[in-house]
Amino acid sequence: MRLKKPYRIAWRVLLCCAALGLCLGVSSAIRSCVRRVRAEREARDTTMICNTFNGRIETVDFGRLFNDLNEVQLEAARRCGIKPVASRTEAEQLTQELVRIETCDLYAVDSLTHSIPYLTPGAAQLLNDIAEAFRDSLRSKGLNPNLLIVTSVLRTDEDVLRLRQGNINATEQSTHCYGTTFDIAWLRYRKVEYLQRHPYESVSPDVLKLVLGQVLRDFRKQERCYVKYERKQVCFHITSRQ
Repeated sequence: MRLKKPYRIAWRVLLCCAALGLCLGVSSAIRSCVRRVRAEREARDTTMICNTFNGRIETVDFGRLFNDLNEVQLEAARRCGIKPVASRTEAEQLTQELVRIETCDLYAVDSLTHSIPYLTPGAAQLLNDIAEAFRDSLRSKGLNPNLLIVTSVLRTDEDVLRLRQGNINATEQSTHCYGTTFDIAWLRYRKVEYLQRHPYESVSPDVLKLVLGQVLRDFRKQERCYVKYERKQVCFHITSRQ
């Protein structure tokens, strides 16, 4: 049965309204999903953990607690560090000014792609002290040992150029160029698997992150370093002040 023209127009309008309603519903669902993902991300950044080793619930806003700007860190890096070097060959010749860091019983050096494992003596000592305090804090809380993972260290001019080619957000004025700065992962840790042939149980990365945050907060209060919580790079960006 063929509808008369006014009814056909009304029917088409009805269909258009239904289609529009469906689109709006889908759009609303997408917005709701995006909001949920953002909320989950923010919840991860503001970690709430039931702290079983002391019976308290602690809330730490890492982004607000560790927010030392690049300008502040850059001033300390220029004051305490070396002059930026052009190449890795040039950096490796600075044996009197730089200390080579390697994986040890306190921390692990990641497979570095845009930096080389050298720091000023002051920064190297800071890294060692942070890692030692992290180990001792885990032990005092009855948590099994884990090593910190160092993800970025000294960058030469060539390293910065290559990094900027792959990441337009990377800054030319990097504190990593002065040997005073290192990054420590806050999501990844290297579990110590065995002690006297007995396997350790795993510790949640969120708990390890909280312990590391407590350690860094103490060192920052002692004015030994500046710290920036890097969300996208998944690390704590740390510059020595000595």
